[in-house]
Amino acid sequence: MISPRRLVAIVCAAQILAQIGAYAWPALIPGRMAAWGIDNTDAGWITGLFYLAYAVSVPVLVTLTDRIDPKRVYLFGVAVTVLGHVCFATLADGFWTAAFARMLAGIGWAGTYMTGLKLLADRVDGKLMSRAVAGHALSIGVAGAASFAFTGIVEDLLGWQAVFWASAACAAIAWLIVGLAAPAQAPSTEAPTGRLFDFAPVLRNRSAMAYALAYCVHTWEMNTLRGWGVAFLAWVALTTGSGDPWLPATAVITLVGLVGTWASVAGNEVSIRLGRQRLVRVAMVASAVCAALIGFLGPFSYEVAVVLILVYGVVIWLDSSSLTAGAAGSADPGRRGATLAVHSMLGYAGGFVGPLAMGVILDLAGGMSTAGWGLGFLHVAAAMLLGRVAFAVLRPKTLAGDRAEA
Repeated sequence: MISPRRLVAIVCAAQILAQIGAYAWPALIPGRMAAWGIDNTDAGWITGLFYLAYAVSVPVLVTLTDRIDPKRVYLFGVAVTVLGHVCFATLADGFWTAAFARMLAGIGWAGTYMTGLKLLADRVDGKLMSRAVAGHALSIGVAGAASFAFTGIVEDLLGWQAVFWASAACAAIAWLIVGLAAPAQAPSTEAPTGRLFDFAPVLRNRSAMAYALAYCVHTWEMNTLRGWGVAFLAWVALTTGSGDPWLPATAVITLVGLVGTWASVAGNEVSIRLGRQRLVRVAMVASAVCAALIGFLGPFSYEVAVVLILVYGVVIWLDSSSLTAGAAGSADPGRRGATLAVHSMLGYAGGFVGPLAMGVILDLAGGMSTAGWGLGFLHVAAAMLLGRVAFAVLRPKTLAGDRAEA
């Protein structure tokens, strides 16, 4: 019988390899827009369709883990991820082919991200759940951060298609790691006996829905920054005459991911001591303030833009682990897979809308400009404030780790 610690190490290592190519497209946006002749809205669609495919697929794939071995679903997801990267490397030459390949990758991510968490959640007791979620989030965060630097380095050395071949190879290694090392796992003995895809009990769970809606706007802003951060910094460097900045845009967004991952883990520890709900409320308001400022102030200087993005990254990621841990902790044990499915679906529905809305706003503003970026990030601030209101109205229940609010 494999120990919980070893299982965590196996899954986290596999997640890093499986997700290393997740943000290859956002890192390549400036060059591909010019080469393919697509506009900001097209680029936003390609970015957003990845998350839409995820949002549509995740209710099915993650809910299946309440009835069948999560390992089987995970391996399916990684296999589709490999296929998506191979399709981008071999077929992508414009909007439609790139969109198709990214949708495949989105389906793969739906079968990989939360199913990997489910592999761990069923083996971890309530006292350790929050830290298990944080550890899993750490591996995803490291992969997401490294994805930008990985893309920049491989593109410079071998060209943009090689980025996706290398990503496919890493994901294939992840498939082998889990396939060979992780043991088979029986579904929960508390699995519901009713219809498999009956989400009504989850939707009636006000506490879980409070965290899910907060996660929706959280992912909205996170994916807007990750989807457009490289393009924003490249534009600032061009318009301010920074030329070839000492810290390239892809390196900055990599650093944002690493700092954000640290903030997610640190924020989880703070929530254990000071209260999960209090941390979520503060982080959401702080995010709205940062989003309202960054698009208007960042264009004045590349250095200012870098500092603002780094600060914004810390604030965005601060409550990331706490939101997912809150949803998992609020779930009925036999419906944890379905709860995480709804949580992810709502989260990545926001992740679809955010990058697309940014592209549309930029085009409506006449292209990339201070006004365009300012309005684009301002829409994120408005979404965050609406999410903060929803969180307050739904009033999530006190969970283990919320002792400060008991």
